[in-house]
Formats: sequence, C-alpha cells, structure tokens
Amino acid sequence: MKFDSSDIITILQKFNKVEGDSFPRDIKSIQKLKPHDKNVLITFVFKGKKYAILIDNSAEDDDEYIYSQITLHIPVSDNYQLVNNPSSDDFLTFGLPYKGKDCYLLESKSDKKRLDILLVEKFGKESRSAYQKMITAGQVLVDGKIAKNAKQLVGRESNVKIESKQQKFTPIKYETIYEDDDIIVINKPAGMLTHAKGAIAEEFTAADIVKPITNYKADTNRPGIIHRLDRNTSGVLLMVKNSDAASKIQKQFSQRTIKKTYYTIVCGIPDQHKAFIDLPIERNPSRPSTFRVGANGKSAQTSYEVERSIIKKNISLIKLQPKTGRTHQLRVHMQYLNTPILGDLVYGGKPAERMFLHAESLEVTLLSGERKVFKAPLPDEFNQLMDK
Repeated sequence: MKFDSSDIITILQKFNKVEGDSFPRDIKSIQKLKPHDKNVLITFVFKGKKYAILIDNSAEDDDEYIYSQITLHIPVSDNYQLVNNPSSDDFLTFGLPYKGKDCYLLESKSDKKRLDILLVEKFGKESRSAYQKMITAGQVLVDGKIAKNAKQLVGRESNVKIESKQQKFTPIKYETIYEDDDIIVINKPAGMLTHAKGAIAEEFTAADIVKPITNYKADTNRPGIIHRLDRNTSGVLLMVKNSDAASKIQKQFSQRTIKKTYYTIVCGIPDQHKAFIDLPIERNPSRPSTFRVGANGKSAQTSYEVERSIIKKNISLIKLQPKTGRTHQLRVHMQYLNTPILGDLVYGGKPAERMFLHAESLEVTLLSGERKVFKAPLPDEFNQLMDK
C-alpha cells in the first residue's frame, strides 16, 4: 500500500488532530519502517509534534501488541501513546479503518502537558470542559493523589486515572457460572456491553463486574477482558483476574484450542443441513463499523448444523462452532448464506425483541490444567419462539 503525506493528513483529520487548514507540506521527517513483514510503521512530525502510524490488520486493537511493535524502532523515552479512535464502534477503541487497512495513531508525550489536555489526548471521547469538571469533582488521580487543578502540569511518567462512579449506574442482572482465583465466567445478558467504549463509562458493563478483583489492565476501559461478545449477544463470557491467567488463556484463543459453541435463530432455512463455512471477512469500506465477506479479508471459519426449522415461520435454530474469532464473524457468515440472524438489523435480519445469538458453551483449559466446559442454557425467548 502506497502511503504519502496526503494520506497522513487524512488520518490525522479522522483522529481529530488537525485544526484549521493543513497541507501535506506540513508533514515533516517521514520515515517508513517494517517492524514485521505483516505491518508498516510510519513516523513523522506534524506542526512540531512527533507522531507514528502503525498499519497492521492483525493488531486487532491489542494495545500491548501495538506498543511492542512501536518500541522495536522508537526509543521508549519518546513515550508514544495510542490515540483513541473518536468514531470507534463497540470493538475498536484505537483502530481506524483507512483504505481497507487498520491504522493506529500514536502521539509522542515526551513533554509535560496540562492535565485537562493530557486527559483529552489519553482518553479522548469527552470534551476538555467535561474533564475539567471531573477534576473539580475529585474524580481524577495523578500518581494516586486527587488532582485539584486542570492547569496542573503532568509528565509522561505520571500515572493518571479517572475514578469510575459505578454507583450511578443500575447494575444489569447476570449469572456467575464459575469463579476461582484466576478467572470468573458469567452468563452475559443481551444488552450488556462487554466493556466501555471509551475512558468514561456511561453504563454498567461486564468489565465492571471483574474490575474490583483483577489486576489485568485494571486502569483501562477493559479490565480483565480477553475476549468479547457483542452487546446484543448473550451467553458465556470469561474474564481474568491476573496477568498470568490472561497470558495463558489468550494463548489458547490464538492457538484455537478453545472450543466455542453458539446457538442462533435465523431468518430462513439454509440450503444445507450441515456445512463448514470458510469465507474471509474484511471491513466494509462503505460502512466502516461493519464487516463483509471479501477476498482480501482475514481467514474466518465456522461450522454450522441446523437443529430445527419451522417452515411456516421461515426460521431455523442453528448450532454454530466458530474456528476463528473475527469481529461479527457469525453474523456476517449467516448473512452471506441469506439466512441473517433474527433481530440483527445491521446484517439484514428481521426486527425482533433481541438479536437471537447466544454463546452456549466455552471449553477451556484452566491454569490448574483441568479441561472445563462452561455452559449457559438457551434463554427462554429462544425456546418460546421455537415452541410456538
């Protein structure tokens, strides 16, 4: 992919880093590097400030991975920090699609900044005045102490946190399936986000359940989270309490030794009773928060089997077993078969009381070495619809 100063300006604009008129000539000291054969790192200076763009479709919004690629070529002392995608969907906090690629913008934080400005740059989403109100309300901590002044200068080495006010949210009822010293497994209800979209929580999420008991990414908007379910997908969600558990279970996800089973009710009846879908998925350039089947996409594999069909209703209950874990994979694959998930308005499903997709089981090896299957029974609305 060719990438010039015009592309850099466009990406900066998408990340809200351009004020007023700016031109390609404003981009200085461009360097293109290759941390890995699957990505490109571009460093440059824009109006006196250092930036970097990582182009990497395999990063999947993993901040630890992104920083590991950056530090292969950039001194740690430059203190590059990821910039939030201001138009992110439920899944991408940092990544921004551009010309079919996932782009990540990082900004050097080598100098001290005003606290309110730093909060905008670090967490995004909220306005500067909103952060000033949080500082006044005592919600912002700098190195463990309550900040009192938005003009306070804060260095790159400082630990800045926003205290969440979970009590203002009404907790959503959920069931704990299993818990030990390393993990907690819940039956996530439809309608609950896996984690907040930005730094400022606006509703109760699954991450709020594990936040008080985890030290894994505890200061981020996704504490304890190592995999996700869409907001409107119910079922088994596993969260971790420590970094050791995160590392070992994430490895199982990446090696595809974790077995996942979903159930869905779709609109229509598939032509084949049972099949293996091997269709790559890519971001939809005309609707960047959605995906589609495309030859240039990432490998995506799903096994399915029809459990039951009701001809007069033109619906089917289907068991799905994804072999990969792409964003919206099951929803896109069902749409491609012309049997979209009931209630999935984004991918062509008919309106319903909810999106009828449920994570029924998750088979994983615990840190003790025990192989365990966690199950969440089908919600009542599934059974009621298929029994009518």
